[in-house]
Amino acid sequence: MKFPAHRPWLPARAASLTWKAAAFITVMCCALTALLGVLVHVSVTRQTVGEARDRALSRLDEGAKALAAGDRLGPGVAVDPPDLPASLRDLAARGEHGTMLGRSGGRPVMWAAGPASGGAGTEPGTTSSTPPIAPRAGAPAQAAATGHALAVEVDYEQSARTIDGLDNAILGSSVLAIGATLLVGAFAVTRVTRRLHTTARVARKISAGDLDARVNDPRTKDPQRHQDEVAAVAGALDSMASSLQARILTEQRFTADVAHELRTPLTGLHAAAELLPPGRPTELVRDRVAALRTLTEDLLEISRLDARSERVELDAAWLGPVAERVVRASGTDAGRTEVVVVRDVCVETDRRRLERVLGNLVGNAHRHGGPPVVLTVDGPVITVRDHGEGYPDYLVEHGPQRFRTEGGARGHGLGLTIAFGQAEVLGASLEFTNAADGGALATLTLPYDEQAPA
Repeated sequence: MKFPAHRPWLPARAASLTWKAAAFITVMCCALTALLGVLVHVSVTRQTVGEARDRALSRLDEGAKALAAGDRLGPGVAVDPPDLPASLRDLAARGEHGTMLGRSGGRPVMWAAGPASGGAGTEPGTTSSTPPIAPRAGAPAQAAATGHALAVEVDYEQSARTIDGLDNAILGSSVLAIGATLLVGAFAVTRVTRRLHTTARVARKISAGDLDARVNDPRTKDPQRHQDEVAAVAGALDSMASSLQARILTEQRFTADVAHELRTPLTGLHAAAELLPPGRPTELVRDRVAALRTLTEDLLEISRLDARSERVELDAAWLGPVAERVVRASGTDAGRTEVVVVRDVCVETDRRRLERVLGNLVGNAHRHGGPPVVLTVDGPVITVRDHGEGYPDYLVEHGPQRFRTEGGARGHGLGLTIAFGQAEVLGASLEFTNAADGGALATLTLPYDEQAPA
C-alpha cells in the first residue's frame, strides 16, 4: 500500500506562517507610521500656517491704519497687487478680510487681504462701515478707492522648507522603524515557526512508525520556564507518543507471548492427532490443528515484524523462476494460476521473504477472489490479479488490517498483513487496488538498479 509522501517544508513558500506574520507586521507598521506621520504633519503645518496668518493679519491691520492716516505703506503691503489670488481679491471687494497660501514672484507666501477702505480696528472677516478714504495730495499712489483690496504678503518659504524637512524626517524614520520592527518580528516569528515545524516533523515520524521520535522541547523539561502554546503542543505530542508506544509494545508482547505459549500444546496436539486411527474425524482434527499451527506461526511472524527485528539475507534471484516456484508450492498451478513473464530481471533480494509475500498474495486471491488468478512479472514489478469482487474499500484506502472483515463475511486474516510487512522489510512497495474491469490487483515493486549487471 502506498501512502502519499510528506513534502518537506519550504521556508520560501508564501503560504507559510512566517511570511504571513511578516506581511501582517509590515502592514501594521506602515499603517501606524502613516497615521503618526499624518498627525505630526497636520499639527506642525497647522501651527506654522497659524503663525504666518497671525503675522499677515497683524501687518494688514498696520497697513490699514497707515492707509487711513495717509502714511506710506510698509514693505509687502499694497493695494490691488497683481499677484493677489482672485478669490482673495473678490473677498476683499465684498468688504471682508481673509488669508490664504499662494505664490508671489515664484515663491510661497501667506496672503492677507481686506477692503482698502477699512480703518483702524477693522476686524478680520467683517465688513467695515467706515466710508471710503479718498486719496490725498502726497498720499501713496496705492491709496484705495471703493472696491479696492489692501493686501499683505508674508514670506512662507522658510516655513515650507521646514515642513518639507519634517516630512522627509518622518519618512526616513518610518522606513527605519518599519525595517527594525520587521526584522525583530520576523526573528521572533521564525523561532516560533521553527518549533512548530519541528513538532510537525516529529508527528510525521510517529505516524510513519518511529515511536521513539520526540520533540523534547526544553520548555517542557523546566517547570520554571514559561510554557507557551507551542511548548504545550510539543509536550502533548510527546505524552501521546509515549502512551501510544507503551500500548503498542504491550500489544506486541501479548501477541508474542500468546503465540509462544500456544506452540507447546499445539506441538503435543499435533503429535496426538497423528496417532489417531484413520477416518473422517481424524482428518477434521488434523485439518483444524494444522490451521491453528499456521495461525500461531503467523502471529509469531507478526510480532517479529512489529518489533522490527527481521534481518534480510540478500541474494541474486531471477523473478520469473521465483514466481513459478511460488505457484507450484501453492498447489494451484493446475490451470488455476497463470504465470506471465513479460520481462524477467535479476534482483538483489531475500528470496525466502519474497516467496512468502507472493505466496500470501496468491493464496489470498484464491481464497477471497475469483478465478483465474494471474501472476505477472514485468521487470521489478510483480502483479497478482484475480477476477472476483475486488478488495474492500477500507483495504484500498488504509492497507491491510488484522482480522478485519467486511460485512461479517469477507475476512482477510493475517496473510495480507504479513505480505505488507515483509515487503517493507525488503524495501519494496506493495499497493492494493481494484482493476477497472473487475477483480483485485496487488502490485509489488522491488528495488532494482537498471545499471547493475545481472
